[in-house]
Amino acid sequence: MVTEGRYVRESKSEYSELALPNDANMLGNLLGGKIMHLVDLAGAIAAMRHSRNAVVTASVDQMEFIHPVRIGQLVRLLASVNRAFRTSMEVGVKVLMEDPLTGAQQHVCSAFLTFVAVDASGKGVPVAPVTPETDEEKRRFGEAGARREYRLSVRRKH
Repeated sequence: MVTEGRYVRESKSEYSELALPNDANMLGNLLGGKIMHLVDLAGAIAAMRHSRNAVVTASVDQMEFIHPVRIGQLVRLLASVNRAFRTSMEVGVKVLMEDPLTGAQQHVCSAFLTFVAVDASGKGVPVAPVTPETDEEKRRFGEAGARREYRLSVRRKH
C-alpha cells in the first residue's frame, strides 16, 4: 500500500510537436484524432511520473475543439495529475497552439483522462495520493472527486 503523497509538480509534463502535412486535413488543420492521440500520450506521461508504473487509459472525458492548429504551428500539451484514487488517477491536459514565429498562443482544447497504474500482468496497483499545494491545484483536486463520482454513477447505469 502506498501512503506517502506526491506533489502535483512531480507529475507535470509538457510535450510539443510541430503540425506537419501528414497529420492535417484538407483544410490544413491538424486532425482532431491526432490531437486526441497527443492528449493521451501527454496524460500517460504525467500518470507514469506520478505512479512510477505502467499505466493504461481507462476513460477520456468530452473534448471540444475551440481553435484549430494549422500546418507549421506547434501543438503544446500541458498535463498533470489532479487526483489519485486507489489505482486510478485523473489527469488534466490542456492543449495550446503556438505560432513559432510570433509566440502567439491559443487554447485548442482541454480534457480529463483517467489512467490506471498496472503491473506487468495488467493488474491494477495502488498509487500514491496527490498532495496539492496551490489554490489552483486544490480546486482541481476537489473537482476531480466530483467528476469521479459522476463517471462512476454513469458506469453503474450501464
